[in-house]
Amino acid sequence: MLLDHATEPAFILNARSTANDPAPVPTRAQAEAAVRTLLQWAGDDPSREGLRATPGRVVRAYTEWFAGYKRDPAAILERTFEDVGGYTDMVLLRDIPVQSTCEHHMAAIRGVAHVAYLPADRVVGISKLARLVDAYARRLQIQERLTAEIADTLANVLQPRGVAVVIHARHECISSRGVAMHGVSMTTQRLLGEFAQEPHRHEILAALAGGGNLPSTCSIC
Repeated sequence: MLLDHATEPAFILNARSTANDPAPVPTRAQAEAAVRTLLQWAGDDPSREGLRATPGRVVRAYTEWFAGYKRDPAAILERTFEDVGGYTDMVLLRDIPVQSTCEHHMAAIRGVAHVAYLPADRVVGISKLARLVDAYARRLQIQERLTAEIADTLANVLQPRGVAVVIHARHECISSRGVAMHGVSMTTQRLLGEFAQEPHRHEILAALAGGGNLPSTCSIC
């Protein structure tokens, strides 16, 4: 669910500021000025032909990369279905693309998420699971919190018997700077309810064995 700037609810305002410092959202002009400052700090001339339109492009890109701040993840799961013919076994959606941004260096995080749940008395459309992942991914994140937020929201809203979320991802903050190690990937998981207990724990981990196919590149562009 997309929300208008003019009617941003409390969960967006809280995400954008701390409780003690409810700073107003900067204007687009201020955001573009900040990009020009960074270009100049990097050693280039923001007024040269190739960079004149860059601040506007960056701000437009930010509206896509951080679109998750305008989405209410819980609302994505509101529509459910009860007529499932008595199905109560595992529902697993694999290889959901993860496009996120590291909150420490604002570098790209690219990977895949696997989301599973054990229905109680209702199911949700599979596209909603992918949208849930994207709503949390398109924010400044660390992979551990991203994994927990997806799992906890699915558990709280859908109230299934069990939830499992596994994310495999590569981080540009480790490959493009610092130790500069390419090909390193990170795996996080959160198992809740019956998935945290045997025999379901073994079943879900076996189903996810091998993970997904990570992107061959981690370009943010």
